[in-house]
Amino acid sequence: MSHPHPELTAPPALPDHGLRVIPLGGLGEVGRNMTVFEYGGKLLIVDAGVLFPEDHHPGVDLILPDFGPIRDRLDDVVALVLTHGHEDHIGAVPYLLRERPDIPLVGSALTLALLRSKLQEHRLKETVHYPVKEGETLDMGPFGLEFVAVNHSIPDALAVAIRTGAGMVLHTGDFKMDQLPLDGRITDLRSFARLGEEGVDLFLTDSTNAETPGFTALEKQITPVIDQVFRESDQRIIVACFASHIHRVQQILNAAAAHGRKVGYVGRSMVRNMHIASDLGYLDVPPGVMVEAKELAKLPPEKQVLVSTGSQGEPMSALSRIAQRNHNFVHIEPGDTVLMASSLIPGNENAVYRVINGLSRLGARVVHKGNALVHVSGHASAGELLYCYNIVKPRNVLPVHGEIRHMLANADLARATGVENVVVAEDGVVVDLVDGVASIVGKVECGYVFVDGSSVGDVTESDLKDRRILGEEGFVSIIVVVDSVSGKVSAGPEIHARGNILDDQTFEEIRQPIIDALDRALADGNTDSYQLQQVVRRTVGRWVSGKHRRRPMIIPVVVEA
Repeated sequence: MSHPHPELTAPPALPDHGLRVIPLGGLGEVGRNMTVFEYGGKLLIVDAGVLFPEDHHPGVDLILPDFGPIRDRLDDVVALVLTHGHEDHIGAVPYLLRERPDIPLVGSALTLALLRSKLQEHRLKETVHYPVKEGETLDMGPFGLEFVAVNHSIPDALAVAIRTGAGMVLHTGDFKMDQLPLDGRITDLRSFARLGEEGVDLFLTDSTNAETPGFTALEKQITPVIDQVFRESDQRIIVACFASHIHRVQQILNAAAAHGRKVGYVGRSMVRNMHIASDLGYLDVPPGVMVEAKELAKLPPEKQVLVSTGSQGEPMSALSRIAQRNHNFVHIEPGDTVLMASSLIPGNENAVYRVINGLSRLGARVVHKGNALVHVSGHASAGELLYCYNIVKPRNVLPVHGEIRHMLANADLARATGVENVVVAEDGVVVDLVDGVASIVGKVECGYVFVDGSSVGDVTESDLKDRRILGEEGFVSIIVVVDSVSGKVSAGPEIHARGNILDDQTFEEIRQPIIDALDRALADGNTDSYQLQQVVRRTVGRWVSGKHRRRPMIIPVVVEA
């Protein structure tokens, strides 16, 4: 088994008969999935998603894959294939299309519809779309594509088989093997087996749940739990889930109809996505159940159901604003029930529990994954992955979509079924398939690209470090005027402290040491303003660290008069 290695160098030229795989996101993290395939001088991209920021990314809105390794070859891209409509697979598409607007987009009807509304938000013109269904084939340049139905936590998800002269790749996308799905659309293991008989040279498999033994629970197991919540609630019910979780919303609509309640959507993305799903026939809305959210308030509380965004504690989401009592028309009353019907994305735990505590403080009963079966994963657990390896019998395996621990667990499963060549890579690690053997051949520069407001890529890791210091330790500014003629401090220092760093008065005792240090430096003939600023920074830094155990950002300004 191969492991990524930090000393890997740039990859050599791709052999004429070889296929190159370059993961630009999704290997080493749960999110921003993007993989580039190169064959015959052309590129095929599968997915272009975003990663959502965590607490150590202050001020960051989204994290994109790094397009740098292919930026000068975007004209060679024959298509962008989208496996399904989740943000971690389509969220970066608008940013990629800013760099080349006419990349052909391939995906299922629902996936392309969700993407189309996203492109409109970004004010991007319509590009060429190729809507596809399971069982269909499509040739894009030297890549022959075949699409296979897979079951996931959003309808219309697809795996894709990629045929090239170097061999066949099967990319699962995100998938699980729910045998009783709400929409009746199961993962097509017959097609997996048929492709296996043809010969899968490289199998890219979803690793997210590879550490979880057994099989992922069925979506239908949640239905009785939702029904019980409706049965036991005698006031308003607020349901928070992902804006793309059409199956879960279907269960809520069915329960509302059964219990004589009306439903309203709250949150722009929820309203948009559910209207798209309903228009395309992926969401079956019972007659008379839907009303506008603002009209819902006119009904008795026991007749109301609100379906909201914000299940991950996002600060600006509808549920977070409700929990903070600053939503414009939804206000929690004691006795309301809030059903948080989603899993916790790693890194969001604190934000979610903050929302739960806020809702509980206002008198709501909060039902969540910690106290009820209100969500099941959308990803295959270890037992399902073993089935897939035994059915497909791939020659080589490249685990994708997960943190390193997930991919290593997935690799162990593949090896346990007899797969001899399992390659564990990370973002930027280049894998070539040559003569039926996959191997790591090098690495390309591939980092995080941060979106901050309208700025894309301008924020660096150094900027984030500064922001973390500002947020955790505060900052101190010191302004000093020195007389270049007398070589003495003539005014100041004027000291201002902000943030988690006590207050201005705390710094009174450091004033004289700053003056003394500057006077000594000036007496030694040091008149360079940058050097004098460093003297101030060192003096204040040593003092505040020694006395107060703090490491604030120190901003000295030395002015010559």
